[in-house]
Amino acid sequence: MSLDIAKYPLLAAANTPDELRSLPKEQLPQLCEELRTYLLNSVSQSSGHLASGLGAVELTVAIHYVYETPFDQLIWDVGHQAYPHKILTGRREQLPTIRQKDGLHPFPWREESEYDVLSVGHSSTSISAGLGVAIGAAKEGKDRKVVSVIGDGAITAGMAFEAMNHAGDIHPDMLVVLNDNEMSISENVGALNNHLAQVLSGNLYTSIREGGKKVLSGVPPIKELVRRTEEHLKGMVVPGTMFEEFGFNYIGPIDGHDVLELIKTLKNMRNLKGPQFLHVMTKKGKGYAPAEKDPIGYHGVPKFDPNHDSLPKSGGGKPSFSKIFGDFLCDMAAIDPKLMAITPAMREGSGMVRFSKAFPEQYFDVAIAEQHAVTLASGLAISGNHPIVAIYSTFLQRGYDQLIHDIAIMNLPVMFAIDRAGLVGADGQTHQGAFDLSYMRCIPNLVIMAPSDENECRQMLYTGHQHQGPSAVRYPRGNGMGTELQTEFTALEIGKGRIIRQSDSNNIAILSFGTMLPYALEAADALDATVADMRFVKPLDEALIRELAEQYDLLVTVEENAIKGGAGSAVVEYLMQEKLLKPTLNIGLPDHFVAQGTQEEMHALLGIDGAGIIKQIQQYQQK
Repeated sequence: MSLDIAKYPLLAAANTPDELRSLPKEQLPQLCEELRTYLLNSVSQSSGHLASGLGAVELTVAIHYVYETPFDQLIWDVGHQAYPHKILTGRREQLPTIRQKDGLHPFPWREESEYDVLSVGHSSTSISAGLGVAIGAAKEGKDRKVVSVIGDGAITAGMAFEAMNHAGDIHPDMLVVLNDNEMSISENVGALNNHLAQVLSGNLYTSIREGGKKVLSGVPPIKELVRRTEEHLKGMVVPGTMFEEFGFNYIGPIDGHDVLELIKTLKNMRNLKGPQFLHVMTKKGKGYAPAEKDPIGYHGVPKFDPNHDSLPKSGGGKPSFSKIFGDFLCDMAAIDPKLMAITPAMREGSGMVRFSKAFPEQYFDVAIAEQHAVTLASGLAISGNHPIVAIYSTFLQRGYDQLIHDIAIMNLPVMFAIDRAGLVGADGQTHQGAFDLSYMRCIPNLVIMAPSDENECRQMLYTGHQHQGPSAVRYPRGNGMGTELQTEFTALEIGKGRIIRQSDSNNIAILSFGTMLPYALEAADALDATVADMRFVKPLDEALIRELAEQYDLLVTVEENAIKGGAGSAVVEYLMQEKLLKPTLNIGLPDHFVAQGTQEEMHALLGIDGAGIIKQIQQYQQK
């Protein structure tokens, strides 16, 4: 997609930060307008993250204008908001391919560009990484600057505070920019704050403050008075005392949509010594009214028409597994007042909107703090409640020690509803739920279930909720198969699978774990194989495995999890332990990180769809 120069005259002249820095700064407000329009037009045609990027346009332009990227190193947190950064760093023409197979990566990605310092996808890593880069830059001695941009959501994670605490202790030269889109700035406060930010970041104030501290350091009462006066002066208009306590020089909040003010402040701050903290107020979805009104709805968008003021409704199709979970929560909470549902900032993604409104007293969103979410559940269970932690497979990785130390060792009745298990599609390597069966299977006391369809998912959630120890139900992103739901709850017998398709030949038995079942059945129809829906990864249905191993020539395990250490590995371990020497083919995710693409594209590419399973079995039989 080549650029229409008549429509985007300045954007066309700023394909790299070097070109951007050659523009006179009076033209930058116009450049920001063009960048915002281009972003809107591109994402509405390709789908992707929108509202965050719209809010970060001026900030992105200002940082690249003031700092000599890529020599100066810019680190984004998560990267939903990095689309403008990609557009300004030589990737404008490829933006329509973002999040698609072989297209631009959805987040900053080191292999894609020298401007992407840190590959990201999970939140709250930017300050820690920035501190490491800043320590390295100081040792290098070339006056390389380091900027970490973190959002108000990402700064809620403990890791961000751990990094600030360390930075305040060792005092590196680095800038942390807080991109805060939670509050709106009213005009008068904005103007006052902009003026204050310039005063606070200017040399005079900084030298007076540093000098004052040095001169008065030997006189405790006066020093204390000066400190109090300074805090009072800033405290009247600045919520920065907390960051000052961490040892940062706090400046702001300033208007994040005034590119010229941002540039003035950043220029002042660029040469200040020690850890600096700039608080920038922005509006998510800025410049596009529907996204400003509904920043959550416009966070990640399908293809849409920017001239309409609403997103296209998805076809009423089959319910998603997230919805099955949300409905289960509401139905269960109606009969169990001790049910407590916890999510680390994933209310919408985990299907909990209706529950949060209907049962606010039983709903806890703990912000982006997965470790805390898991241990909070531990305390709730100890106090006699029935906690359920709703968490993505890839995010539970961040609470792994808590899962072992705070739940499993004490054998507490906490259920994990693990969404986005298996391949998630467009979010790529950082979000694929490829490892949960492997990392959970080795934990004692944990019951692990993998439903093959929506109804089994509902009944497994009930089974886990009734179970008197820790349990996990893992299910994929996306819609179910259209299986009829039984509204009444039936607890499944723990550790029991079921035969779905019985073959007349004794050739092949396919042991399917989870929602790969339709693929397994497709292969079984072609090869006349028996199919078992195993249901439980832990404990395994050992009697069923023994029966199949004694009856069939070849066992095939199928799962949407890494083969290494996954459900198939569990089956092989059992066979070897029992001296059941049987050829066993494990089918699942390979030993490399799986890139972005639709779920269907990736299943086909990796050979784990119906056709792929048939081919893998045939090749194995020929060995």
